[in-house]
Amino acid sequence: MLQPFFTTKKGTSGTGLGLSITHDIIKAHGGELNVKTTPSEGTTFAILIKQ
Repeated sequence: MLQPFFTTKKGTSGTGLGLSITHDIIKAHGGELNVKTTPSEGTTFAILIKQ
C-alpha cells in the first residue's frame, strides 16, 4: 500500500504517489507510519515522530 502507484481501483484510474511520498517524508524525519486495517470497520494510520 505504501509503494508508488499502488491502487485497489480497476485500471489505472486514481493511481498516485500520495502515501508513498508521505511514508518517505516521515522516514526521512526519523518517524514511523503504522497502518492497521479492520475489515468492514476501517483503517487507522498512526504517525510517530521521535525526537
